[in-house]
Amino acid sequence: MDRNKDLFEKSLRTIPGGVNSPVRAFGSVGGTPIFFKKARGSRLWDENDKEYIDYINSWGPMILGHAHPQVIQAVQSVAEDSLSFGAPTARELEMAETIVNLVPSIEQVRLVSSGTEATMSAIRVARGFTGRDTIVKFEGCYHGHADALLVKAGSGALTFGQPSSAGVPEDFAKHTLTLPYNDTDALVELFKKMGTHIACVIIEPVVGNMNLIIPHEEFLKTLRSLCSEHGSILIFDEVMTGFRVSLGGAQELFGILPDMTTLGKVIGGGLPVGAFGGRKDIMQKLAPIGPVYQAGTLSGNPVALAAGLATLRLIQKENFYEDLAKMTHALVKGLEDASKAFNHAFSARNVGGMFGLYFSDKAPDSFDEVMASDREKFKQFFHHMLDEGIYFGPSAFEAGFVSAAHTQEDIQTTLNAAQKAFKKL
Repeated sequence: MDRNKDLFEKSLRTIPGGVNSPVRAFGSVGGTPIFFKKARGSRLWDENDKEYIDYINSWGPMILGHAHPQVIQAVQSVAEDSLSFGAPTARELEMAETIVNLVPSIEQVRLVSSGTEATMSAIRVARGFTGRDTIVKFEGCYHGHADALLVKAGSGALTFGQPSSAGVPEDFAKHTLTLPYNDTDALVELFKKMGTHIACVIIEPVVGNMNLIIPHEEFLKTLRSLCSEHGSILIFDEVMTGFRVSLGGAQELFGILPDMTTLGKVIGGGLPVGAFGGRKDIMQKLAPIGPVYQAGTLSGNPVALAAGLATLRLIQKENFYEDLAKMTHALVKGLEDASKAFNHAFSARNVGGMFGLYFSDKAPDSFDEVMASDREKFKQFFHHMLDEGIYFGPSAFEAGFVSAAHTQEDIQTTLNAAQKAFKKL
């Protein structure tokens, strides 16, 4: 009996689409979703007891690999005292001090329970601080499922956005403008016409939600300059890149400081934690000392913070990020080399422990270029690799992740599987 198929069929009866987050449904690649029951290090085991090398890492948080002994021990120790207090704890202060010490732009920070909460709250604070309504996002960037952020571009670069999800009122979406990623000219034009109305610009400084897209240097520098010139708040959504591409995030890597930053994933060590922070004068607008309201019963949950703090301590060891980047680069370089033997239009690249795979001649720089890649070939490649026990993200629009638990043997096993997969395409 196929336990995955049986569980999915049963889940469809009680869970919309059979899953609790859409990409898990394998809608982009077809087939039956995998139900997992155990993980250790770089490996996963599904309900059929099949073993996989994991390149999703719970979509980023498991930077140390699964079930790291010191993280598990920290969680178990704290859980014995209580699962939640709904009141201040010393761990909240320790986490706040750790974030402030490690992330260059953050002077004060508030903890929440998810990345969506973090981005939603950061935008509210930016609006409260500036007294403006309009926000700007970029095509292909995902910042959670808050109403104002589920917006696609209008018919032109300067038209107001339209809701990209049912249930989002047009009155909400009209305050959100969407621009092409890496298009400096469009950015300059927008600020020239509407700069005094823009409360904030939110951006993934390295995109992970339309596959991996790296920003052009001029694009980020111009964005920083325009926000400063027009008094708009620049928000780096580092929910994915924070503590993933370097210890200080993408802002440290590129040397560009935002006014606010959102965090998640790695800071929870696999448990639900989010955070948003920034300049002190902006963060002082938050209740209970300012007029911008935000609250959360489980914010700063002690068990989640125990996992996050244990993780943040371990990733500060010497050469951690250098070793992680080398391992990730070995994967993407090996995949590119394997594809050349069969003359496929294929490219790959990485930033730190994040990587992107594309069935195109060169790595894309924008949403349009991602859409022009051969997504049908990706589907076939994904399933060939899955059959070989290699678990990549089930979508051509998702970045992948390598953990510190991945070994050279894991990489070589993956490349051997890729040779077979490319041959079958």
